Amino acid sequence: MHESVMLDETIKYLNLKDTSTVIDMTLGYAGHSSEILKRIKRGFLFAFDQDDGAILASKLKLSEIGNNFEIIKSNFVHIKKELKKRNIEKVDAILFDLGVSSPQLDTPERGFSFHEDAKLDMRMDQSENLSAYEVVNSYSYEKLVDIFLKYGEEKYAHSIAKNIVEARKEKDIYSTLELVEIIKRSVPEKYKRGKHPARKVFQAIRIEVNNELEVFEKALKDSLDLLNVGGRICVITFHSLEDRICKNIFKKYSSIDKKLAKLPIIPEEYQPKYKIIAAVAPSDEEINRNNRARSAKLRVIERIKE
Repeated sequence: MHESVMLDETIKYLNLKDTSTVIDMTLGYAGHSSEILKRIKRGFLFAFDQDDGAILASKLKLSEIGNNFEIIKSNFVHIKKELKKRNIEKVDAILFDLGVSSPQLDTPERGFSFHEDAKLDMRMDQSENLSAYEVVNSYSYEKLVDIFLKYGEEKYAHSIAKNIVEARKEKDIYSTLELVEIIKRSVPEKYKRGKHPARKVFQAIRIEVNNELEVFEKALKDSLDLLNVGGRICVITFHSLEDRICKNIFKKYSSIDKKLAKLPIIPEEYQPKYKIIAAVAPSDEEINRNNRARSAKLRVIERIKE
């Protein structure tokens, strides 16, 4: 059963009205979207997802609540283009929930999980060409080290990459558990006693396969442009790289230009158009109930002027 992380806090901070136009950038299995739709009886919900299974399940779930929604099968990086097609210029609330949904993790054949044996895959959109299999079997030693360090912050990146390159000389690395065994051989015993030793490498490969950080950065900046005055964006992140991108963009958009900051009076046209509303972590109660919430963080920004 998939439980949406920080659901109550998100609904509270989105500040929905009955007539709000809302975008759920990460529909998944409609946990957040269901609660949003219940609150916008005269509004409209647009929801993005690339996963056919999630789209099908969510369509059924949302249809039981209302028909004032549309699911857009596309990467959320295309938000401006997709809304333009529908003659939508501005919206009132936007949500990003950047966690991989439980059904994706729990479906072994998708290859996201380091606990289940499956072909290396990890594609959010199954029609894309690049999968975890290609990354593991065709990337150079240097490129593997680079993504393990950059996207996984994995301190044993060099030894893991070296052992991957050695292993694939014998035969292709086909499955998730083959990769897990190579990772386990590449790290000291004490490293295996904390969190799962494959966690960071699997995260790094997933980010690489789906180009997640670049896509998120562009989509977040585009989302800020689309907000009505009084509109809000809520972003739920699950690791430090995404959170840093969000924090830095929010800070930049809600701050006065450094060159003007020393002026005694800042002219109106140079005042920031956005205001940071909150940065919150899940409650202890939620973390105890849902282990996947432990690394989550919710950041909220509001547009305060045109």
